[in-house]
Formats: sequence, C-alpha cells, structure tokens
Amino acid sequence: MSKVLVLYTGGTIGMIRDPESGHLGSVDFNSVYEYIPELKRLQVDITTLSFSDPMDSSEMGPKDWIEISNVIEKEYKYFDGFVVLHGTDTMSYAASALSFMIQDLNKPIIFTGSQLPIGVIRTDGKENLITAIEIAAEKDSNGESIVQEVAVYFEYSLYRGNRSSKVSSNQFEAFQSPNYPEIATAGVNIKYRWKSLLRSKNENPSFLKGISTKVALIKLYPGFDIEMYAEIFDVKRVEAIVIETYGSGNAPTIEKMQVLISTFIDSGGIILNVTQCISGEVKQGAYRTSAFFNHVGVVSGRDMTTEAAMTKLMFLLGNYKDKSEIKELLSTSISGELEY
Repeated sequence: MSKVLVLYTGGTIGMIRDPESGHLGSVDFNSVYEYIPELKRLQVDITTLSFSDPMDSSEMGPKDWIEISNVIEKEYKYFDGFVVLHGTDTMSYAASALSFMIQDLNKPIIFTGSQLPIGVIRTDGKENLITAIEIAAEKDSNGESIVQEVAVYFEYSLYRGNRSSKVSSNQFEAFQSPNYPEIATAGVNIKYRWKSLLRSKNENPSFLKGISTKVALIKLYPGFDIEMYAEIFDVKRVEAIVIETYGSGNAPTIEKMQVLISTFIDSGGIILNVTQCISGEVKQGAYRTSAFFNHVGVVSGRDMTTEAAMTKLMFLLGNYKDKSEIKELLSTSISGELEY
C-alpha cells in the first residue's frame, strides 16, 4: 500500500462555516476523515500534517516555499508521494518554485485546493483531494511513481506545476496550462500522457533552497510612463526584472526606457522578456519593436509563464552567482518549464 503525506498550508479547501457566526474558519486536517469519509475507501496509507499557522495564499511567499521544501525533504524517504493543499491565488507560483527548488524528483508532489470550502455542500475540494491522493499514490508496473514532478491537480486535470496559471476566480476550472498539454486527465479512469511526463534519471533528489527576492515585475500598457518605474532599474536594489511585453515580445521604442534597460544590463542586472498573452511565446527580433532587446542582451522567456519566470529568477539568483551562467540557465529548460 502506497503512503502519501498530505500537507495543509492553508487556503479555501480547509475552511468550514461556523453554524453560529456564519464565518469561515480553518478545519483541523487531522480530522479530515470527518469531512471526507470517502478517503477511508482509498487503498492508500494517508498521513496529514498542517502548517502551525495555515494562511491565505496571498500571504505566502519564498519563506513558505522553503518550509514546504523542508517538510518534503525531511519526510521524503518515508512516503511514496506528497499532496500539498494550498490556496489557489498563488498556487502556480508555489508549484513553479518547488519545481526548481527540488531537482530530480522521482516521486510526485501534487498541489491542489478548491474554489469552495470543504464544508460547503457543492465543494470541489473533495474530488480534487481524493484524485490528487490517488495520483500521488499511483505506480507503474515497475513499482515506480507514474508522476515524478511537481504538478497542479484541479477539476479533473493534472498540469505540470511550472506550466500552470490561475485563469478564473469563480469557475471550478480555475487553472490552465496554455503552452503545454495536461499531463493527465481524470474521468472514469485517470489517463496519463506518458510522453509528456518528466522522468528522473537520479535516485535521490537535490534540495536547493536559496531564494532571492530582488526580482521585480513590470507590465507594459499603452501610455506606459517609464519615469514612474525608473527607480526599479537600480542594481543595488533589484538584481533582475521580468518585463511582460506585448504579443511576441514587443515594446514601445521609448528612448528613456531603452537607456534604462541597457544601463541596467551593463551594470550586471538581468532582464527577462515574457509575453502578456495567455498562450504563445516571445520571439525577440521578429519585429522592429523587439530588435532592441536582442541587441542589449535581454533574455527571451520564450513560452514561460510569468509565474515560472519570476520563481525561476528567484531560484537562480539565490543559488548561482555567475550572471552569465544564470542567463544561460534561464534559456535552458531545467524542470520542463520551457518547450525546448
């Protein structure tokens, strides 16, 4: 029987409504069987563990990603798979970060949550949790975990974590993976896309926990006034900037912005170009309005999500010192976050 650790960090899935006050409060996940008795019928040995102070995912950040990583590292040899219950708002950021922080996984780490609290009759949390546990426990004919990566399971679909994005605040189909196919779908049976799954070549994973928060995000928009953002282009305060550009990586040819970008890069800063589009990729130099980026050394984020781009930069800056190496790794798929 497979052993799965369920780690509750916070979020809507762990909420129940107080019958007297009507307010939502956190459930004690040690008594999860009271709310989801169906779990007893799974042929899985389930252990639950909660953060000492479960929180809304909008409050979570790098220190919490490190705490999740610490728990998994400590318990890794004792369990066959891990399910992380997490608020949906920043779930894709957390899943992306963990995909970089834990290299060469040979066991699944499945993030899931819900749009409705577990104590609500129409909750989507029950199915999400049950199926996430099933996936975390499932092995192939060789006794190896079928999923060997960080993934997000939501509403019958399993996505690579660093390819996922939250796309709806009120629909049960809250997540999508626009540039990469679902790695599994859950219907009557769970069907895996075997060719889309990552496979580990090493027996033991590496846990790398350095994280830099000196990364900024700028989103372009018509009427963009670079003067309002000039202070961000200071390498003493910011080591790297992700710029969300238009279309295939285009930006207005504003002289002041070009000077700030080139000076920032010449001073040792890194700029990563990702598209605002839901799907597609950056193709720097395809148009005149992106040729400048190639000229000064802006790194193309190609088909990375913003969540993956931000957390990858945080991870690389926290674990590597050589800027040339960091730029090279940005252009290299290290956890399946890039198509090629």
